Amino acid sequence: MITVAGFNTAIDRFIQLGTLTPGEVHRVRTELVYPGGKGVHVAQTIAALGERVHLVGLVDAAHRNLICRRMSERGVLFHGVEIAGDLRHCLALQDDEGRITEILGQGPQLSPAECDALVRDFRRSVDESDLVILSGSLPRGFEPTAYAELSTYVKGHGQRCLVDASGAAMRHALEAQPFLIKPNRDEISELSGQPVTDLDGALQAVRDLMAQGVAMPVVTMGALGAMAGNASGIWHAELSLERVRNTVGSGDCLLGGIAVGIAREMSLEDTLRLGAACGAANAQGEETGFVQRRAVEALLPQVRVRRLS
Repeated sequence: MITVAGFNTAIDRFIQLGTLTPGEVHRVRTELVYPGGKGVHVAQTIAALGERVHLVGLVDAAHRNLICRRMSERGVLFHGVEIAGDLRHCLALQDDEGRITEILGQGPQLSPAECDALVRDFRRSVDESDLVILSGSLPRGFEPTAYAELSTYVKGHGQRCLVDASGAAMRHALEAQPFLIKPNRDEISELSGQPVTDLDGALQAVRDLMAQGVAMPVVTMGALGAMAGNASGIWHAELSLERVRNTVGSGDCLLGGIAVGIAREMSLEDTLRLGAACGAANAQGEETGFVQRRAVEALLPQVRVRRLS
């Protein structure tokens, strides 16, 4: 069992329109509405690849049925902590040129009791898990040290912890030395204190994170691919796609694939290949943070993986 802490559940809207012009009225061509948040994306990917996954997150009264039904359909065992407020809403607008503008809702302010309920349910799941993932932003009400504390808890129970966060939550988590962290280009630039814009910079960042005690850092670089390292070496993966529909959530799907590779004790090369194929499969679909197994398997042979050190 893999447990995902995706505490900051969202309702995602993906809208396609013509030209996006500030201050103008726009007509919607296509609109998709579904449960979202990085934890949801990661968990759906894990389930799509055939692994058992438990997701701990938020629900509100208005969306409980939608979220629980969709997670059940996708094979995700979902435990939702119901809150008094409303879930956050995230909007992705795609214009005719394929450019996506994201508007991310702030989300609810949780009470201490609601925060405690999330942590309590998460800790119960850890005892049954082989691998644990902390994914996405922390809801308001949590301290930025929350992921560091949960990572330490997971390590104390003998499990590996994977963290995908940003800002202060990621900085504190790094100090706890989780098994894996997965910053993207912007996040690793913030962590390192200097711009990381090319593969040489990503390579140095992976080395630095390993020196800081992260057993398997993964750095995603958008169109430049992804890089990962462990005691066996550092590898880079990339592939070229002729058709890209929606890249939002690709990093989450990549992390889901990597988690499956780790759970199956695959080599780092094959783990990174699987992750990259999952990220690419998401980019080829319309729905944010969702892949189908057959699409991933079709892309696997196209992923180019090379060892850098």
